[in-house]
Amino acid sequence: MRFSIALTLLSALALLASASDGLRGLSTGFVKRSENGLHLPIHKQKASFARRRGLTASIGLGDFVDVTYNVLLTVGGVSTSVVLDTGSSDLWVISDTCTACPKSVPHYPQATFQSTGLEVKLLYGDSRTGTHAYGLIGKDTVDLAGLKLDDQYFAAINNTNTTVAETGSAGIFGLGFPANSVIWNAMLAQEREVLGGTNLGHDNTRFPNFSELFGRPGSRRRQTSAFVDAVFSSYPRIAPFLGRLISTGNISTPMFAVTLQRDTVDVGGNAGMLSIGALPGGVKNESLTWVPVRTYSAAEHGLPPPPDSPNERYPLTWEVFIDDVYLDGQKLPRSTLSSPSIALSALVDTGSSHLRGPADVVQSIMDTLGMRYSCSEPHSLAFQIGGKMFPVDPRDFSSQFYMDSVSFCTPMLMPTDPPKEGRYLYSWSLGDPFLKSVLASYHYGNLTYPSQDPPRMGFLSTVPSDANDQMREAVKDASQNGGNFPVLSEVAPTGAPEVTHTNANGVPEAKTTTRPKISGATHLIPVAMIWLLAPAITLVFL
Repeated sequence: MRFSIALTLLSALALLASASDGLRGLSTGFVKRSENGLHLPIHKQKASFARRRGLTASIGLGDFVDVTYNVLLTVGGVSTSVVLDTGSSDLWVISDTCTACPKSVPHYPQATFQSTGLEVKLLYGDSRTGTHAYGLIGKDTVDLAGLKLDDQYFAAINNTNTTVAETGSAGIFGLGFPANSVIWNAMLAQEREVLGGTNLGHDNTRFPNFSELFGRPGSRRRQTSAFVDAVFSSYPRIAPFLGRLISTGNISTPMFAVTLQRDTVDVGGNAGMLSIGALPGGVKNESLTWVPVRTYSAAEHGLPPPPDSPNERYPLTWEVFIDDVYLDGQKLPRSTLSSPSIALSALVDTGSSHLRGPADVVQSIMDTLGMRYSCSEPHSLAFQIGGKMFPVDPRDFSSQFYMDSVSFCTPMLMPTDPPKEGRYLYSWSLGDPFLKSVLASYHYGNLTYPSQDPPRMGFLSTVPSDANDQMREAVKDASQNGGNFPVLSEVAPTGAPEVTHTNANGVPEAKTTTRPKISGATHLIPVAMIWLLAPAITLVFL
């Protein structure tokens, strides 16, 4: 169905636009500050009074039908929504020089843009999918809910075939590690005068080549020492936004946590929230299952270690090891498409609307379930991480197959490229279906000496014990109300959440406690359309 994706996207968006009463309006609330953390809500909440205690702040996130989640940033004085993406490391926004870009979102005016003259080509996707964003690297003031950095480098895009504008965003906000940033690589190359510093580094689809950044010929040890010094000293100046906040000590703990709400199938679930610098209030650190982030040695083409700590290994992506994968409680066989010497791992990616895995394993799952199956028969994948099972809620694993009928569903699952030595080593990409089922904490650790504070991730399952029954009830409700699951969209708010409900572990829950009774399909996008358009959208964020 790839040939019909663009038409389907336009049709779905037209339906959404014509059903304004089906959108959930979000209150513009207060900027909430705490001493240790920045809390960014994703769902509708009432406004409250401002609280200011330290260099932290709060702002809401938007949700385009569970396909993309976005946050309001102010870039050069212009507030705009950008997609929250833990699968990449760069910030870019559509500029007013992009004459072919949709006018439905604010374009960044380049009047205050301080260009470096460097062109950047940001590529996303894999061999099956691919999109681009081209533009210039420069700097301006960037403000995230009161956390302001002057001279922040980003890309002002003048050419893109991505669909971010169609989902209500004007760019992408990458939350990955600095070393995986295309912009950081290009800036470091320019500073080190490597081949003029132009078009070096890597794109988002290829592994970074740090050997290109070493500079002029010389002894390997001297080159390495000079390069590492340049890397470390660059972080406070040219790292991505969060990397600079961490390097300059502007947040107390180098981490953020994410929970995503559900706006499809059965509206509710977790309260969507991004917390920077601390876990959400009431959630205890020890309640999470903590696992190390995969690091890459110099022999694996990662960053070289400093001479004074030769055993250091550095992370590149939010990639964690997984023990095994289970379908409805049955352990799946390992893929034969990659070397058995590569330990099984997964990228944990807010920028992907699907689960993605090895083609042979995905095919095995499809052979078991079929391309379509009864929505009333819940299915789920579970990922064993750190010895603990983390299931995907069946309401997030399945999507509606036909419009105006919830008789059949299909899994939110797609194949991806196998890992190869010398490149990224993850086999799975755990996108929004997984992230709607957990609280995920991303801990950067020590960016320069990881052995002193290792990068890690923590997970806390939020799937209720009766999730299967709730899926069946959602199917029943949809059958009695027009034959479609509800599919809602939220614009990025400025308000912070007033948490009224939490689960037993203190994770904030969505305020919606009953399913919306929507008559007919005119107030929503049928999930069948989401299944068709999501591949086109998810190309952007892998």
